[in-house]
Order: sequence, then C-alpha cells, then structure tokens
Amino acid sequence: MTNMDTRTNTSWNLAQAKARLSELVARANDKGPQTLTRHGRKVAVVVSPEAWERRMRRKGTIVEFFSQSPLRGSKLDLRRIKDSPRPVNL
Repeated sequence: MTNMDTRTNTSWNLAQAKARLSELVARANDKGPQTLTRHGRKVAVVVSPEAWERRMRRKGTIVEFFSQSPLRGSKLDLRRIKDSPRPVNL
C-alpha cells in the first residue's frame, strides 16, 4: 500500500499483511476482498467468511445441471459398448 490512500486500497504486500493482519481481516470483512502480493505479483486474496460461503455454495442439484444442459435433446448416443475386453499378455 505504498504511496496510496490506505483507506481505499485493497492490495497489500506480504510484509504489510503480516504487520497489520488484524486490520487486513477487518477490511476483508468490511470493504471486500483484499489482495496480497509478493514482489508485485498477486499471491492470495483474503475474503470474509460470508463471501467465501457465497462463492462455495452449491448452485443447484445434479439433476438441474443435466436438465439445463445445452446437449439435452441433442439425441447423442450415450449407450455403453458391450464388447469383450481386449486380450492382455501377462
């Protein structure tokens, strides 16, 4: 957060994050995701538990997934071939 207004910036280098962990966590809860960087590259994001749970929440059942598939009704032949297994020399 060098040379920036620390009240609005959401990017932290690892040294700052370690030194001000409590503030980092509070900002993730209050202001949204906080990005951690190492040598200027993004390495992690800290989010609130609520944001994480929203992200990980299941978005429907497997039945709904397949019923909404663009392949539904495409008449693909999905039958399994019942050939004998290939011979294997042991």
